[in-house]
Amino acid sequence: MEQKARVLIDCEDQKGLVYKISKVFFEKNLNIENNREFVDSDSGKFFMRSVVSGQFCSKKLREELIEVLPQHANLQVIEPNRKKIVIFVTKEAHALGDILIRYDDGELDVDIEAVISNHDTLRELVRRFDIPFIHIPTEGLSREEHEEVVVEQLDKLEFDYIVLAKYMRILNSSFVAKFPKKIINIHHSFLPAFVGANPYKQAYERGVKIIGATAHFVTDELDEGPIIAQDTINVNHRFDWKDMQNAGKDVEKVVLSRALKIVLNDRIFVNGNKTIVF
Repeated sequence: MEQKARVLIDCEDQKGLVYKISKVFFEKNLNIENNREFVDSDSGKFFMRSVVSGQFCSKKLREELIEVLPQHANLQVIEPNRKKIVIFVTKEAHALGDILIRYDDGELDVDIEAVISNHDTLRELVRRFDIPFIHIPTEGLSREEHEEVVVEQLDKLEFDYIVLAKYMRILNSSFVAKFPKKIINIHHSFLPAFVGANPYKQAYERGVKIIGATAHFVTDELDEGPIIAQDTINVNHRFDWKDMQNAGKDVEKVVLSRALKIVLNDRIFVNGNKTIVF
């Protein structure tokens, strides 16, 4: 039976790598449906993403590829199965609503396991899509205690990524450490400009002519994680900061959905604090 796999490789760059990898595919009678590669000259690292099809054993394919790659190469042979996500929200509906509509329409190849929120505001919206909504209030709990309860709920779920769809709480480093490169955030600014709270007000006070949004992986450094996707729109002197905020919501939801498609289709490599997106 014919099957497909996404093969992701990053390693020290060497001459002949594309030839050696392609030779393995050829000798196993695999068809290369898509192939992209890139060499980062600063780090001397080679990145390659291939989509192959044919009859093969993933374990054996992996073993044969490892033999032709440099030591300490990172290799993933991923059968393109539907991934699972958990979404964190607070009160704003635009980013969550866009994901739910795209999910319901079949545009996002994903299963949404649950929506978790520190407020009950969006319960009815989520209920319309027959997705579990878990309300974990913060009253009477420290930030650490609240996150412990969140982790207890997460331990009951199977998921590949956590998506912060306008989740307006800063996560502790201990929480982030549990899910490295697995937490995706949408920040309402074109990073690295205007980090932190109320970036639209910061942008207005600076007199910017464009505003934007950035989807990135979450790290210990606030809004400093590797960037997945970005976009901008034009503004002018007629916009006050609330006008910018309203206009920015459209950019935020589009950028977050774009980032999800990139991640769910295994099109991204993290290289230090940068990314390579194929």
